Amino acid sequence: MHDYDLLVVGSANADLVIGVDRRPGAGETVLGSDLVVHPGGKGANQAVAAARLGARTALLARVGDDDYGRVLLDSQRSAGVDTAGVLVGGAPTGVALITVDPSGDNSIVVSQGANARLTPGDVRAAASLLAAARVVSVQLEIPLESVAEVVRTAAAGFGGRPGPRVVLNPSPAAPLPNDVLAACDPLVVNEHEARFLLSDDQMGSSDDPEEWAEALLSRGPRSVVVTLGGEGALVADGDRTVLVPSPAVTAVDTTGAGDAFTGALAWRLGTDDDLVTAVRFAVRVGAAAVTRAGAQASFPSAEEVAAL
Repeated sequence: MHDYDLLVVGSANADLVIGVDRRPGAGETVLGSDLVVHPGGKGANQAVAAARLGARTALLARVGDDDYGRVLLDSQRSAGVDTAGVLVGGAPTGVALITVDPSGDNSIVVSQGANARLTPGDVRAAASLLAAARVVSVQLEIPLESVAEVVRTAAAGFGGRPGPRVVLNPSPAAPLPNDVLAACDPLVVNEHEARFLLSDDQMGSSDDPEEWAEALLSRGPRSVVVTLGGEGALVADGDRTVLVPSPAVTAVDTTGAGDAFTGALAWRLGTDDDLVTAVRFAVRVGAAAVTRAGAQASFPSAEEVAAL
């Protein structure tokens, strides 16, 4: 019935990465390493992460008709992602400027480029991709109205058949319409995103991830996953709250680790894992990803995850 375990609708960027001893303050210049270019973007990252694990994956995105766009398409195809939904042209390929410090922590500035031109009309034109997927994963590096169109299309279903399950990572953080929140199963947030979404009440100042999860559930999503970095992730679905610990690893570069986690989680949900089981797998994928430099280059195979 379904051609794809996972359809990712989202951004595709060229990641321009520089290592630094420390990240600069306002008005400050610091020296860094040689520039390295990696294929990235939250949408493209999630698609590669899932495909590398063995998922039947497709990507709906937009890239520029330029060298960076060709690099991104090549990386998707090499990982086994179906790129029939990747649109080309309209603006330069999106670019992410990334600094990474010796601890592996990163700071990122994104120029959206072609990502900002992925329109609701593009989503409607790709309805056959959504109809063919068991799960659709979206983020916020594309226009919010396009994310909302994905949610509406999935909620409407296809010829009496339910649409795909919706996984949303609201990154970069932005206010979410009620109908988008209500479709999330799960809403996947880190600490910064949780605090942003809860900033209009006192819960945003809480330091308790369980309280964040309960407060976010009250906003309408069907389930919530709070990622906690090296501590793992917290799962809440209204019936239970479960802390899933992460394996202890030495972090080299955290760039893309959240995307690896979410791509793995969305794929496992598409194979009918329950949410806690899917998160247990995804935290191991995220842990494996931080042990190598880069985003997509760090994403593990299923065999590497099993060996962790």
